Amino acid sequence: MRRLLFTSVLMVLFVGIAGAQPKPGARTTADSQERLPVKRVVLYKNGVGYFEHSARVRGTQELNIDFTTAQLNDVLNSLTVVDLGSGRISGVRFNSIAPLSERLKALRLPLSEGTSRDDFLNALCGTRVEVHNGAASGAGRVLSVETRKTLNPKGEQLAEVTEISLVSDGGELRTFEMGPATSVRIADHDLSDDVGRYLSLIGSAKAMDLRRMTIAATGDGEREVFVSYISEVPVWKSTYRILLSDKPDDPPLIQGWAVVDNTIGEDWKGVRLSLIAGAPQSFIQQISQPYYVRRPVVALPQEMTLTPQTHEMALMNAPGPPPAVASGAGGGIGPGEGGGTGGGVYSVGGGVIGGVLGKATGLEGTVRDQTGAVIPNAKVTLTNSSNGSVETVRADSNGLYRFENAQAGDSTLTVESPGFQRLDTNNVRISSGRMNQFHPTLAVGVSAETVMVSAAPKSWLEEKQQAEAEAKEIGDLFEYDIKQTVTIDKNQSALVPIVQAHIDAEKVTLWNANSATALRALWLTNTSGQTLDAGSFNILEGDTFGGQGLLEAIRPGEKRLVSYAPDPAVHVHAEDDFSEKPISKIVINKGLMLTTREQRATKTYKLFNSDASNRDVIIEHPARDEWKLADNLKPEESSASFYRFRVKLNPKQNAQFVVEEHKPETTEMALTNLTSDQVEVLTKQQRVTPAMEQAFRQVLDQKNGIAALDAQIQARRQELDAIGGDQARLRENMKALKGSAEEKALTERYTRELTELSQLRAY
Repeated sequence: MRRLLFTSVLMVLFVGIAGAQPKPGARTTADSQERLPVKRVVLYKNGVGYFEHSARVRGTQELNIDFTTAQLNDVLNSLTVVDLGSGRISGVRFNSIAPLSERLKALRLPLSEGTSRDDFLNALCGTRVEVHNGAASGAGRVLSVETRKTLNPKGEQLAEVTEISLVSDGGELRTFEMGPATSVRIADHDLSDDVGRYLSLIGSAKAMDLRRMTIAATGDGEREVFVSYISEVPVWKSTYRILLSDKPDDPPLIQGWAVVDNTIGEDWKGVRLSLIAGAPQSFIQQISQPYYVRRPVVALPQEMTLTPQTHEMALMNAPGPPPAVASGAGGGIGPGEGGGTGGGVYSVGGGVIGGVLGKATGLEGTVRDQTGAVIPNAKVTLTNSSNGSVETVRADSNGLYRFENAQAGDSTLTVESPGFQRLDTNNVRISSGRMNQFHPTLAVGVSAETVMVSAAPKSWLEEKQQAEAEAKEIGDLFEYDIKQTVTIDKNQSALVPIVQAHIDAEKVTLWNANSATALRALWLTNTSGQTLDAGSFNILEGDTFGGQGLLEAIRPGEKRLVSYAPDPAVHVHAEDDFSEKPISKIVINKGLMLTTREQRATKTYKLFNSDASNRDVIIEHPARDEWKLADNLKPEESSASFYRFRVKLNPKQNAQFVVEEHKPETTEMALTNLTSDQVEVLTKQQRVTPAMEQAFRQVLDQKNGIAALDAQIQARRQELDAIGGDQARLRENMKALKGSAEEKALTERYTRELTELSQLRAY
């Protein structure tokens, strides 16, 4: 009963609110608000998606898009809204991310999230209302809301009754009992608006992670509204199935799927989906959060009085406003202009989206064959579809062609080269003010044969807003453009087909010393004509599951070795042998002798095939720095870390494969350190010529002479040290024997030794 009464009160209040805020010229009723469905989705490998919405509107209308809270920052940083007709975008609003309790504080009425009927009526104290209770009615300000208990004649308690007391303008106090037929209407329009906002906040709080953005389009007639933005999404993943036929002549079939997740707040109904294997630069900025900058507080001087001031007029009339942009401007936040015509643009974070000025219009690309190889000197002709103008260029040695000053619009591109079928491509889009790209692929054949294809037609956005559209250059990235539309509901995932083609593949057995056993593998050549993204793969062999593996990205025409299961039938044992050859080369330069000798390493692989079928075994031999293969060894292919050799194994047979490597080792030694023993060894090994041997002998003789002189110098130095010691002792003795006969004898001896010392120093 209490809930029923509260509902009736709020319904009456809401009707009062709706009638209290009409706005002429703007339709804001429920029929004028529509969903803005997703039309196109582009997913990248860095967890970012690009989304496009579009819808047709008539007159003034509001469109809604639902986002999750996690999307909001990305959307605010990248949102662009375009009115493709004669209207304009008058505003974009969204519900706040602040807690509900904080948002409720902004209301004039003290209401909480769990407000009851009595709480609501108490919040109206002091507010002018109108109360109707059957035949009784009254108007005035709410004085109080009280609850009393009713009793039956026997004095027993029956129920609680709520009474509302009003004070009229004349001072009359009236009390009304809140029954099922009682209605309360707020006479204050501002408070009525507050009640409407309160109900909206309570309703939006039920979807805690949902942020609804409302876009207001103002104008006349029917027209298109376009919205685009980026948002955080899960990374899309690739997975493949490779079907191996039992018939050796049947090529393997590869089937690729992409795992796509829809975690945004909108369903994808019939969207155009593109998957790009690339990671453009992107970041998250908390733009949705209020941000304040601390400013210094500067006090005004007390003696200063601020008064209004006027400024003199200009001597000449001020110039008028700048001319409007041809494509229109639509009320952009920031420096953008508002109220443009001819199609408005509303961009959050910026103003007018204009055309590209001052840039040349052109077309360039690379001519390739179906394997991905470039075709040099191909003749490329560009024919404009509107005026029939023709321009012809030749591709260079790298297959590159370039039209520097092409005319914007649709054109036909014709490519011709001897040995290939002629290719005519219609509807090649050339956008104004930039260098466009188109990469034709020629099929092998005779030039008399012509292949007619049609490029993707213009999008409706490019047709209507040519100057405002900017194509994204993919460069080295690659894209899977899904041909059929895709439907994925929100919070659901799907497998989307991306590749199905026959490829060249050879079944082999791979052996690597780092593996515990030999592995079954495929030597793939990507002949599908498109890049295979990195991902997992499954093998279906002989109508059954054969194994799983991982695939790195493979460009068209590239060859890659992938393993998927063990091969227990092949056994490999490796034996190492190491040797060092004598010095093979001697070089003398600037007093240094450089000797070179060769190290040799031999690895013998012993293989056995225990199966009843043949095996092609691919041995991965480590490629070491400075080591070179013997001249007679040619690997099947080489990688950064391995040489790959092919060994054929017959059923129940053994085989042996030997890999020889050599590495030169150079030793540096000063000739002054050369010994006679080393010379003898080099002479016996015949590593030196007679002239070098004679030179070495002369060096040794000079070393011996120098050694003899060094010995003589050392002996003389020892004699000098002995005489110096004797002189010190003589001086001490002479002091003790001064004036005696012993002094005279010591003086004579001292004189004699001084003479000898002088002679030694002179020597």
